[in-house]
Amino acid sequence: MEERIIRERETVLRNSPIELAEHWILAISGLLLIFSGFGELPMYKRYMVTQIPGLGWAGDFFINLKIHYLAGIVFVSIMVFHAFYHGWLGHQRLLPKKGDMKASLRTILSMFGFGEEPKSDKYLPEQRLAYAYLGGVGLILVLTGLVKVIKNLPGVYLPPALITSMTLTHTFATIFFLLGVLAHLVALIFKVNRPLVKSVFTGEVDLGYVKERHTVWYEELMKNQAQVEVEGVVPDMEKDKVEVEAKVKPEERDQAIAEKEIDKEEKTVFTTLKVRGMSCQHCVMSVTKALGQLDGIKNVQVDLAKGEVRFDNTKEVAADKIEKTITDAGYEIITNPK
Repeated sequence: MEERIIRERETVLRNSPIELAEHWILAISGLLLIFSGFGELPMYKRYMVTQIPGLGWAGDFFINLKIHYLAGIVFVSIMVFHAFYHGWLGHQRLLPKKGDMKASLRTILSMFGFGEEPKSDKYLPEQRLAYAYLGGVGLILVLTGLVKVIKNLPGVYLPPALITSMTLTHTFATIFFLLGVLAHLVALIFKVNRPLVKSVFTGEVDLGYVKERHTVWYEELMKNQAQVEVEGVVPDMEKDKVEVEAKVKPEERDQAIAEKEIDKEEKTVFTTLKVRGMSCQHCVMSVTKALGQLDGIKNVQVDLAKGEVRFDNTKEVAADKIEKTITDAGYEIITNPK
């Protein structure tokens, strides 16, 4: 998925349709596993869950068993797909990093007004830890669940001690998985986390939220956006040139080209400016775009290391007009055009 800023909606594309599908399939199948698992104990008749309209079937062991098996197949399938798909694409941002425990503690304390939240990438440190926790517990559920299925196959004998240990482990893993899901939902109670709810349904999150809380990711997005926009200037100019030339007769085009070359040799002035305030590719894009709008300014080149802007002044555009254009873009000319 190409993460990008969507300017018209002031949002950032955070999750692809595939990632959204993974999330919801895993969530629904996981909840069905928990519900049907407790139904197999059985406990719904005892606690009168079956008295709730529409849940009379919840007390039937065999119905819960079938739901549990079907949900288990879906749960395992989506986990396998997730591992292979994101592993193949090299996605590693959700994997825990060194220092996540400490950073997560600082983030939680900041929610209660103690200290400042550390700068974060696309995923917060507590999100990476939650991913590892739920992934680990989910893997235990899958492995112990497979043992419970195998023991029911005809002709298969497993030691009673093994069956008992696997059953207990599966039960406790279910409880820990349920606690993890509840903690995941409770986290959304905090106001600072609520903007993420939108991304679960649409895949997009507000640009202002990303800028404020996911500073590292925001800077990366801005750099990539600036690079794309700068690279897109050349193809657009070439396209316009082809369209114009297609409408002109060959002999007229040749004459126009010859006149243009002569005119260029006579009037082109190579200009170099020292400009203060440029620090990133976004600055390159801003200065390039601003000067490109002046009739007669061509071949704009920005050197961030030297703080210089170089271009061809083909129509002798006035120096004060050039200076005003750069100033309006948010930068300061140190030396006058020469």
